Amino acid sequence: MLLPLFAAQAQAVADSDGIIDALFAPGAQLQTPAAKEIVFAILFSFVLNSLIALLYKVTYRGTKYSQDYVNTLIILGTVVTMVIMVVHGNKEMAFGMFAAFSIIRFRRTVSQARDIGFIFFAMATGLAVGARQYELALITVPLVCAVIYVLGTITIFGSKRGSHVLRIRVGNDLNYDQAFAESFKQFALSHELISAETIQAGMMTELVYDITLNDPAELNLFTNALQMANGNNRVLITKANDQVAQDSD
Repeated sequence: MLLPLFAAQAQAVADSDGIIDALFAPGAQLQTPAAKEIVFAILFSFVLNSLIALLYKVTYRGTKYSQDYVNTLIILGTVVTMVIMVVHGNKEMAFGMFAAFSIIRFRRTVSQARDIGFIFFAMATGLAVGARQYELALITVPLVCAVIYVLGTITIFGSKRGSHVLRIRVGNDLNYDQAFAESFKQFALSHELISAETIQAGMMTELVYDITLNDPAELNLFTNALQMANGNNRVLITKANDQVAQDSD
């Protein structure tokens, strides 16, 4: 039963070796693309990477959206196409150019892990177009974009944690379980007390709740209800994905 598996693996290795041999064949460097093909490849790469950039913009869910990063995706993918067209068939030039590029250090800190995925996506697109795999790029890029879009619009892999984090300060004489029970019942689908910390020399207590709202549009009504029940003391509600700032007493 293992023979078919070994045969398939051997065939895969042989195919990969064939691709490498074709890319750096002795006569490959003589097959210089015509001016029309160069223009087509650059424009084709630009269009595909623009599609990737648009997908990033549509599916972005954070608070630190950067237009410069989106422009970089387009530039990076298009430049990779040019680089691959330059080194195609010339193994010595390929190693020399990649060694030169290894000196470059990117000092931008990505805000989300998915940003790295989009960088590799743009680079792979530029690589496919630069290697003259036009049909491969034309089929795979829209297909992968569709998959990413679906993953960005559904919550099948979403966490069950609360949608918001509530920080509220109460007086030590307030029974907060009873005081906030009606507000939680009316506006929150679920709530959980995460921590309780004494502040202002022990005169007040800061409570941190993990909550899931029934309707995020009612956030203002929920905040007003908590303030009325709390005697207009401080109430801070943030999204669960955002970092809550630590305020000084």
